[in-house]
Amino acid sequence: ADDHDEMSALAISPAGLALASPLRVTGDKSTAGRVALRVAPRPGRSSAKRAVVVPTAVATGTVATPSGDANPSQKYYSGMNGKALNAEEKQFPTMAEVLNKIPKHCFVKDTAKSLMYAAISTAITVGLGLAAFAYIPMTLAYLPAWIAYAFVAGTASTGCWVVAHECGHGAFSDNRAIQDTVGYILHSLLLVPYFSWQRSHAVHHSRTNHVMEGETHVPAQVNTPDSDVVFKLRDMLGEGPFTALNLVGVFLLGWPIYLLTGASGGPVRGATNHFNPNAGDQGKHALFPGKWRGKVWQSDVGVVATIGALAAWAVSAGSVWPVAALYLGPYLVCNFWLVLYTWLQHTDVDVPHFEGDQWNLVKGAFMTIDRPYGSIYDFLHHRIGSTHVAHHINHTIPHYHAKEATEALKEAYPDLYLYDPTPIVTATWRVGSKCIAVYKRGNEWVFTDERMPDAKPLIA
Repeated sequence: ADDHDEMSALAISPAGLALASPLRVTGDKSTAGRVALRVAPRPGRSSAKRAVVVPTAVATGTVATPSGDANPSQKYYSGMNGKALNAEEKQFPTMAEVLNKIPKHCFVKDTAKSLMYAAISTAITVGLGLAAFAYIPMTLAYLPAWIAYAFVAGTASTGCWVVAHECGHGAFSDNRAIQDTVGYILHSLLLVPYFSWQRSHAVHHSRTNHVMEGETHVPAQVNTPDSDVVFKLRDMLGEGPFTALNLVGVFLLGWPIYLLTGASGGPVRGATNHFNPNAGDQGKHALFPGKWRGKVWQSDVGVVATIGALAAWAVSAGSVWPVAALYLGPYLVCNFWLVLYTWLQHTDVDVPHFEGDQWNLVKGAFMTIDRPYGSIYDFLHHRIGSTHVAHHINHTIPHYHAKEATEALKEAYPDLYLYDPTPIVTATWRVGSKCIAVYKRGNEWVFTDERMPDAKPLIA
């Protein structure tokens, strides 16, 4: 089988940002937080309603809990009100049944349309760069203007990132030469190793919300060295300062650290490296097995070429500042968006993880969360944050069909589809402060912001 057939099989088979947190509290609030970055252990909107602060422990001493979760140990709730909890009490359909609910034309790829969206994102990004170069003086007095440029251009370039992501999934075109050429160029220009990330991201799709075998944003488990360090830092700094530091660190460094060390990757794979296929587990959980080892080196060529071009630019300009102002600033903003989207798509206080027989492909996919990013960001980023559930149901659905596919899923599976109306800033603070680590409660691994000395982790 060729590469894309293999990736498709892997991703659809079991084998293969008001900072007041909208929390519902069923007990005393405690300080909390979580550093989402961790080096993997080495083992060998359908509603516009805004979530509000609702203390559920009432004066009479009784405790109210949202429907769908009768467990009094659940302290916090997102705008989903515990909808994802108690998954063992729900009946999940087969993947074939789910795909049957999505209109067939949603799976049809239009190469011309995909190229048009790639051209739009690229033109906006390049146009902003040319305008900044022509009209913003390269002086310290204009630093505010350069910061504004970085945000706008970085936000636009995220659209290019999403297009390349779609190429990696085989959702861009049936012409694989065009697809991989576009994806390789766009991702390489953004310092992303195209084929390496294509593979690791397919693993992420194939093991979504698996507490041991997932890939990216796999939570730390209580009573492990990773979570112990985070609890100590939270206790030392206090919740507010800790959360601020957590968010800054994650958004600034999260993406490159993941690529270089496998931070927040699956524990079974150890410390991986997207530029070196020899890092991490080399057995059955190897991130880059077989022919993927060669593809990692092919990916490195594109990234090294981009770094070389940036270095040549700096030498030619006689200064690194043009490179920093025109490229590095937007690059960091693009990374911020990438981490924001992926973190909030797979993490919240009342969305569990699973292991063993309690996990399956459909259940994992339905643990994905859609959120309200608004029409501007939806346009610029091709709805990557508001239609992500459908993307996890089938990654070959082009983004221009994802809204229709999402509506079909909402109608067919209202009890399973997850949408959190919480404003993005609020949700981000909540996740950054309350989602420290997970512990096993029943058959689910749920987030906690407390030390739990009696809880047993799966890893040492």
